[in-house]
Amino acid sequence: MRRYLVSAIALALAGVSMAPLAATVKAPPMREATTQLPRGVVPLHYDVAVVPHADKLSFDGKVTITLNVLKPTNSITLNAADLTFSEATLTPTKLKIMVGKPKVSVDDKAQTATFTFDHPIPAGEYRLAMTYTGKIGTQANGIFALDYDTKAGKKRALYTQFENSDARRFIPSWDEPNYKATFDLTATVPSADMAVSNMPIVSKKDLGNGMTEVHFGQSPKMSTYLLFFSVGEFERATKMAEGTEIGVIAQKGMVDQADFALESSAAVLHEYNDYFGVKYPLPKLDNIAAPGQSQFFSAMENWGAIFTFEYSLLLNPTISTQGDKQRVFNTAAHEMAHQWFGDLVTMSWWDDLWLNEGFASWMAERTTEKLHPEWHTNLDLVGTREGAMSLDAVATTHPVVQHVETVEQASQAFDSITYSKGQAVITMLEAYVGPETWRTGVRNYIKAHAYGNTVSDDLWKSVQAAAGKPITQIAHDFTLQPGIPLIRVQTTACNAGKTEVLLSQGEFTKDRPNKKALRWHVPVIAKTLDGKPVTTVVDGKGSVTVPGCGPVLVNAGQTGYYRTLYSSAQFAALKSDFAKLAPIDQLGLMGDTWALAMAGQEPVANVLELAKAMPADADPQVWGEVAGYFNAIDSYYKGDEARQTRFRAFALERLRPVFARIGWEAKAGESVPTALLRTQMIGTLASLGDKDVIGEARRRFAAQKTDPKAVPVPLRKTITAIVARNADAATWNQLHDEAKAETTPLIKDQLYAMLSVAKDDALAKQALDLALTPEPGATNSAGMIRIVSYDHPDMAFDFAVAHREQVDKLVDSTSSSRYYPALGASSFKPEMIDKIKAYADAHIAEGSRRVANTVIANIQYRMMIRNDRLSDVDAWLAKNAD
Repeated sequence: MRRYLVSAIALALAGVSMAPLAATVKAPPMREATTQLPRGVVPLHYDVAVVPHADKLSFDGKVTITLNVLKPTNSITLNAADLTFSEATLTPTKLKIMVGKPKVSVDDKAQTATFTFDHPIPAGEYRLAMTYTGKIGTQANGIFALDYDTKAGKKRALYTQFENSDARRFIPSWDEPNYKATFDLTATVPSADMAVSNMPIVSKKDLGNGMTEVHFGQSPKMSTYLLFFSVGEFERATKMAEGTEIGVIAQKGMVDQADFALESSAAVLHEYNDYFGVKYPLPKLDNIAAPGQSQFFSAMENWGAIFTFEYSLLLNPTISTQGDKQRVFNTAAHEMAHQWFGDLVTMSWWDDLWLNEGFASWMAERTTEKLHPEWHTNLDLVGTREGAMSLDAVATTHPVVQHVETVEQASQAFDSITYSKGQAVITMLEAYVGPETWRTGVRNYIKAHAYGNTVSDDLWKSVQAAAGKPITQIAHDFTLQPGIPLIRVQTTACNAGKTEVLLSQGEFTKDRPNKKALRWHVPVIAKTLDGKPVTTVVDGKGSVTVPGCGPVLVNAGQTGYYRTLYSSAQFAALKSDFAKLAPIDQLGLMGDTWALAMAGQEPVANVLELAKAMPADADPQVWGEVAGYFNAIDSYYKGDEARQTRFRAFALERLRPVFARIGWEAKAGESVPTALLRTQMIGTLASLGDKDVIGEARRRFAAQKTDPKAVPVPLRKTITAIVARNADAATWNQLHDEAKAETTPLIKDQLYAMLSVAKDDALAKQALDLALTPEPGATNSAGMIRIVSYDHPDMAFDFAVAHREQVDKLVDSTSSSRYYPALGASSFKPEMIDKIKAYADAHIAEGSRRVANTVIANIQYRMMIRNDRLSDVDAWLAKNAD
């Protein structure tokens, strides 16, 4: 999604002069930790006992909270949601005073329960005991049930998901990250089932009625959102690693599909114990696989009990691909990084959520590359950054460190700015100070704040102390203000074997061409193609002298978070020597070229020239990026058959020879990226209307009934998706019958997803109708509607809004403000903007409309691309396409 065009003359002028820069951002003053609860009472320990009634979707609970009253008060307020209280008492632990029974009042809107006393209670330690009942949901928030098919029939298991603010649905609690406490959990469960929590089971008591009381060990001091409980018909496999029992837990009969996750977890634990310099502190670390899905997350880092949906943990030998394997490893590495960055040391409030997510994303990428270099995932660095920049370049973006006031705003904070920009900023700062210095700072930070809470400046201070040079200002510039620096390469001149490069700084946006640029201190790495890289910090303007002569590459290694704009002559020189660039720099140049061209800051022709000049032996991931650009351009031509056909002819002419070298069948000794490119090329060629590829996919799909080799496992999902996307009614019904008959949840879920990709309007409508029936399963239905929206945004949005009462039950309660607007994201129609605005006005709190506003901004951008950019593509094709 790209934006705004400027003439070549304006582009040249932009390299000479620029608008004044805004002042450099200043650090905010230190303030008391945020809380939405009255100050003055803090929890120390929770002693929880629950009796789930899975059949009734309810549970009974008792909790005794040891707490400190810091100053006299006549009431205690904590968080509670969908809980009904039957009894409450407050008992002093040391003071010899009488405290009457409190009156309990519940505020459903604020999600609080207040216990009021007849007279003020003095400061001191107390035990607040409560008896209550709660609800078990069917979506992944609070305690929830997942129903799934097996060969033995329907089964139901219970799990919990508390991040960001849903522990209050399980325990009345101070449900905020800064209120850390220890937990004891006791659960009464069916004797034949397995119960799981953060800590190992320390005792069991057979109650003699088919039920067992299970008591788990006391947890370390932690935030409420990290508590976990699950019960069901599970199996567990374990492996000892450096004194820690690593476990994987799955439904019975499936645990062997978690072998790779188990081995990976052991390897990652060894790496993290070394990197952080603090050994993992719990006695066990389980990874629990659950059937189904959420629209908003795939896994959760509960301390010692990571929750993961099956598609991100299990590898089914009949359908799983190399891409699935890499996702399993990366997911495990991400969630395990949280065991230190998030669990042991936790952000003080949701403003600093990126401290958890950005760091875990960075650590997972680093660890995947280190432990599996054969996957070549180092090139993913550019794609991650591009994902963040796409969101960061529009007016609705936000700083990495963002102000959060409500539960709904906290839910919206889980986005690409938090994850991917956070990761990119860490990548840039590590490159600036050096990997060893960065690690020393991180180690010191972890040791200093273990079992506590922090803000971003705590990390910056630690790294800066280790580095011995200032980094805090750079960190503040990139985390306390939004947006993307634009580095203009103004002039280059070579003398005596050295090239002097003059640089200036602006700001890259997709939708505000006249915006006054913010100002950053930007670490810039530059080099000639064969020279040694040199680093400088650009503050408004700067220069750097690099060894060698010839084309100069800025952001060498692609560790910087900024766009680079070259003059037309500089771009031409880099294009001519494109094959000499490292693959990661090829990706970086392509990413900048695409974004700047679509924003009107360089010719659209540059994108197509790079695609045309791409060497046949370019890295598979680079060809994958070209394929992605072709898909994007093709989508803008949707509905204009004549122009789309002309573009497709050029795209297919470039991609078919690449696929011909790879072929349908894997070759001995081929690289992992080549195997991944095969599936991408097949999918891209099919989406571009390649009749041969679509026909071969259909042939293989039909032949698999008699020839098991017709559909290789790595291509099964891709081939099925092509058949489903191009399905007629008979084929759709065949896939539907397969979905209904399937008893393996992982495969069944995928088949229902496939039913939603059909291009045909009537079949898309059938998928929407099917989504509102119980048949697909409670956690699949919202996903089916979302998948339909990719090709049919107006149909899907209108359907979801028209059936909002039913759809609301399919989406977790804190995420509907994201779900509905996103259904219209791929639309080109101004009418969709009006519909999203109307929906937001009617159903979304004014302070929680960031996603809705971002979707609107990107629809406007897509409309601009279609109206203002495609003519440039047409003109280039007329001159250059064969």
